[in-house]
Amino acid sequence: MNTSKSLLEAKIPGKETGIEVRQTICDICCPSFHCGIDAYVQQGRVVKIEGTAQHPLNHGLLCTKGLANRQYIYHEDRIKTPLRRVGARGSGRFEPISWEQAYHEIATRLLDIRAAHGAESVVFFSGYSKWYRPWLHRLANRFGSLNYATESSICMTSTFLNWLVTTGNIMSTPDTAHAGVYLGWAFNPYHSRYLAASGVEKRKAEGMKVVIVDPRITPASQRLADIHLRPRAGTDGALALGLAYLLIQNGRVDLDYIHQYVYGYEQYREYVQSFDPQTVERLTGVPAAQLEAAATLIGENLPLAINESAAPIAHHCNGFQNYRAIMALSAITGCFDRQGGQLPTQFSYNYQAAGFATREHAFIMEPRPQNARPAVGSSRFPLWGEFIDEAQVNDLARQIRTSDPYPLKAMLGFGVNYRIAPDSEGLKQALMQLDFLVNTDLFLTDTCKFCDIVLPACSSFERSELKAYGGGYLTCTNPVIAPLYQSRPDVQILCDLAREMQLGDPLLEAGPEACYRYLIADLPVTLEQLRENPYPIKLPHVQPYQPGTLRKQGLHTTSGKFELYSLAIEKYQQQGLHPLPTYQPPPEHPDYPFRLCSAPRLTNALHSRLHRVSWNRSLRPEPMADLAPADAQRIGVRQGDEIELFTPQGSITVKANLSAKVDEGTVYMFHGYAEADINQLMSAEQLDPYSGFPNFRSTYAGVRRKG
Repeated sequence: MNTSKSLLEAKIPGKETGIEVRQTICDICCPSFHCGIDAYVQQGRVVKIEGTAQHPLNHGLLCTKGLANRQYIYHEDRIKTPLRRVGARGSGRFEPISWEQAYHEIATRLLDIRAAHGAESVVFFSGYSKWYRPWLHRLANRFGSLNYATESSICMTSTFLNWLVTTGNIMSTPDTAHAGVYLGWAFNPYHSRYLAASGVEKRKAEGMKVVIVDPRITPASQRLADIHLRPRAGTDGALALGLAYLLIQNGRVDLDYIHQYVYGYEQYREYVQSFDPQTVERLTGVPAAQLEAAATLIGENLPLAINESAAPIAHHCNGFQNYRAIMALSAITGCFDRQGGQLPTQFSYNYQAAGFATREHAFIMEPRPQNARPAVGSSRFPLWGEFIDEAQVNDLARQIRTSDPYPLKAMLGFGVNYRIAPDSEGLKQALMQLDFLVNTDLFLTDTCKFCDIVLPACSSFERSELKAYGGGYLTCTNPVIAPLYQSRPDVQILCDLAREMQLGDPLLEAGPEACYRYLIADLPVTLEQLRENPYPIKLPHVQPYQPGTLRKQGLHTTSGKFELYSLAIEKYQQQGLHPLPTYQPPPEHPDYPFRLCSAPRLTNALHSRLHRVSWNRSLRPEPMADLAPADAQRIGVRQGDEIELFTPQGSITVKANLSAKVDEGTVYMFHGYAEADINQLMSAEQLDPYSGFPNFRSTYAGVRRKG
């Protein structure tokens, strides 16, 4: 008894153990979360982590990725010092240099390139993580280049583009707490965005109905769905138009709301007449009777809240219009900007809607160059160029190779990962053509290995970060350990480079602290108060959004309404874009009978992050492709066999994983394995003409047994 008590007491942090519990956040996955972490620190080293129970976001919970933070930050591949390439590009041979040498070389090379080729010839690129993006965007603008680019060209920005085009507002979110029916389109929070599950689980227990739309059987479809619709990959738009057909036919639309707040309903109604249940069954594979049951369930249980998962819907050649077709259901049922439906949101800071305004927009846009040459992709994707103040990365490799409409010569990168792109090998070869290439990262990644200068960045445990959370919360974290090796925070690196280049930016040159103070200057809280509180502070007088506010003010579209017929798109009809949310089937090829889906989430990784952490890699140690047993039998494949996935781009060899949870005719492969990079099989030419997004999830492909 006494022995047990002494052992228990020995585990309690305090003077006796030398362990102190300090608070930070996890930034491994997307910034809509960044859960609170209690870091147990002993002699300057993190010895244990737990979720922060007092944190308003995760309340002590952590996912498999968050729980691996200690292994992540202490991984042997951490970059220890700034590096300069000494061998041939791609050889991976570097020599250590000082920060002063690195800054001087980067500044000198970038300024020389600007003088010779123009500021736009330099691309400023952000991959993961995203916490420093306002600084990088400001630096690009101050340098004179509109070529600020992010991995969100492949991820979330298609969502922003859809909402901006259709409503004039950057985003909307489902009001799950008041919904009568929840339409979870590609909703699988148990593998991705795990905190999103609790609200739906709670409301379902209270009687809310749930329709899940996903080709695969998932934990969400098994645990939540009253009806599970399983359309073939890339046919989401036809399914949404079929639901609209039935809602209109059954009188389940709100005509008064439509008359006041919706533009283009008559043209839209006429178009959806072609999507009767039998036609939709032929296009999508969803049985007509099941479609009718779903439409009835929705119509009888309004208001309708919709989860439109960004990447699964956007990653098709027809993804933008598919997304618009789904969004239209919110408008015709009278549920946009209404309680229990879709509520417009505005970002407070760095992709977070917290209910208050910082000076982020002014911070980024104040130095924006005038009369600069257009960003990469603006001409090829004019809708993107009009609405999104970023380069479209999926046009980057083409412009590097062709210099059309102007040459690109250098990239200043943070977290660049070429494997995230379609035709990843093609992007790698294009990047290697640049005159000068810098990457900043925690680890010596495959991209770092062909850079000219590599800079070591801090993890979230080693830096201070300004962070907003929903519900009116704001925090500025403190480092819980000193920077490992010679690593520095990304924002410090950006401020140092601005000073080294003498760009004349008083805020950046003053350093991160001055920038933080500027960003929150209009808020009723000081930086000192944020730093003194280990948990996010709820700002006073922040009120939740009142449904109907935007509708009453008038939407920021040409018509002032929710545009089923987009007047913004109408201008580009001669370039093949259609103002209605029209449907086009995904591309097919007789020699490639399967549809190949890259990027379904695993519970243990995000992109290539954590694939070298043994805890996480053990959950799926080998690259495997999931295919239906009937497909496997037809091509003579058994569990664990080596199979070859092939497209016109090339082929890779992986293990077969037979799963009754996937749909016939589609093969699924996670994209994070360097030794079997599925994205090298994806075409950089099969892009959505509206958004420029890649066809990651419905590429035609073949599958055959190896050997």
